[in-house]
Amino acid sequence: MKNLFLIGFMLVSSFGFAQNEGYKVGDVVKDFTLKNVDLKTVSLADYKDARGYIIVFTCNTCPVAKVYQERVSALNASYASKGYPVVAINPNDAGAVSDESFEKMQALAKEKNFSFPYLLDPNHLVTKQFGALKTPHVFVLSKTDKGNVVEYIGAIDNDSEGENPAKVNYVQNAINELSVGKKPTISATKAVGCSIKWKKG
Repeated sequence: MKNLFLIGFMLVSSFGFAQNEGYKVGDVVKDFTLKNVDLKTVSLADYKDARGYIIVFTCNTCPVAKVYQERVSALNASYASKGYPVVAINPNDAGAVSDESFEKMQALAKEKNFSFPYLLDPNHLVTKQFGALKTPHVFVLSKTDKGNVVEYIGAIDNDSEGENPAKVNYVQNAINELSVGKKPTISATKAVGCSIKWKKG
């Protein structure tokens, strides 16, 4: 029943507008400053030794985002030390969904022992800047002489239920290729998850 619910939820929330605004692969990302669950602010520029970043738009309540929480933590555990830290951003409006409040974000980060920032984007400014539409929605960046360049956009993998025998780890593969000086073989996939809950009015 749980799997049927998740499949239905994903199918319903997958229908929507294609990403036609925001960053595309090859674009240079403008830095941002957002509040973390520890009350400190975080910017990409704070990561002096980073080779790139795994930007994950995620949230507290979406069933698909919940499925991926451990996988996001695993990505940070595997790649932060190699120069590709996870930076998670909650794009949802707490006025639309009360369980997306900053206090609930803090509680979730503590419960799940997040080892990466979990940032609040209260007015969707960074979300719209990137063009994120789903939770989760991932943007892999590489730090270059011209700035932080988008190298991959889309899903973490193609196995949200953990039962796909032909699982492809899109984000891992992209970073592994970037780490040896190659461009990702797959640079864009469709993000599958819940639609972002926008501020009303």
